[in-house]
Amino acid sequence: MKKVGILVGREKTFPEALIRNINERGTGSVVAELITLGGIRHDAPPAYDLVIDRISHEVPFYRATLKRMALEGAFIINNPFWWSADDKFFNYSLASKLGVAVPKTVLLPQKDYIAGITSESLRNLEFPLNWQAIIDYVGVPAFLKPFDGGGWKNVSKVSTPEELIAEYDRTGTLCMTLQEGIDFDQFVRCYCIGQQDVMIMPYDPRKAYLSGEQYINDPNYLAPEMSKRVVKDVRTLCTALGYDINTVEFAIKDGVPYAIDFMNPAPDAELQSVGAFYHGWVTEAVTNLVFKRLSETAERPRYRWDAFLNPAPVRINAVASASEQAGRTIEPKTRTGKKSSSRAKSSASKDQAKEASG
Repeated sequence: MKKVGILVGREKTFPEALIRNINERGTGSVVAELITLGGIRHDAPPAYDLVIDRISHEVPFYRATLKRMALEGAFIINNPFWWSADDKFFNYSLASKLGVAVPKTVLLPQKDYIAGITSESLRNLEFPLNWQAIIDYVGVPAFLKPFDGGGWKNVSKVSTPEELIAEYDRTGTLCMTLQEGIDFDQFVRCYCIGQQDVMIMPYDPRKAYLSGEQYINDPNYLAPEMSKRVVKDVRTLCTALGYDINTVEFAIKDGVPYAIDFMNPAPDAELQSVGAFYHGWVTEAVTNLVFKRLSETAERPRYRWDAFLNPAPVRINAVASASEQAGRTIEPKTRTGKKSSSRAKSSASKDQAKEASG
């Protein structure tokens, strides 16, 4: 029997529905339950084959426990090592490298620091900041938001230099980014499960949470070509980052989908928030993912940071649709840009066979 553990915070309907789905489908061979944790021994074997993490980003004890479980062979969704290292400013930089449109974004030094950090500790920092150059690049209105935050916490819209500095002065020890405000024509939030299954959800961030007006079930909200590009960009980002559960948000303006947020590895899936249709879809998609991952043969993990970002050939494959991927493969290349040695040997063998046949 294989065991699936669910690690949760305040949410109720999504973990309850997920546990029910897994147990009904598992028929005793796979059992899911909420995890109970106490003191964790450093040499304890994992009690679960797979864990779905919904809260460790806010509870360091949970994060350390999940890393221990991963070390012993448990499959953790999402990868706690990479999630620990990731941040939204890196995400924007990576997206730009991958050809995904992002708003102009600037990383800002912290306003305040923990005790013990003095002016001598910060001799590499420019002071005062060239606020005018920053505003000239980003433009206004703009959004001031944490470089690794979520849930729209500590996010401020600023329209003048004076508002920016006033809001910045209230950010304390948070490291912030200033991002170009996109006066969007359309806005979507997209679930991405297993780096391939994508659900586009028309979404209005201006509406209040739990108002029942944020999410709209409209499969024709985006034109076909825009929908195709959004799905491609979602798969590209989530595959490159290696997140098996994530949401990607796009502000669409003048035919361009700008990815404004795609570090949401514990996205909202509560029934009252997202509605019955999307709640049911994501519950079923995550259930499918659980059984898929449990059926796979796990490779021995590499405990190096570079292993937690998927390699280039995987990112290249992500830009193709699922049907295209099923019909062809993309040859990995070496750092010099040449095809892999196995392919080269295969080509050489063919040439030799032609010469022999004469």
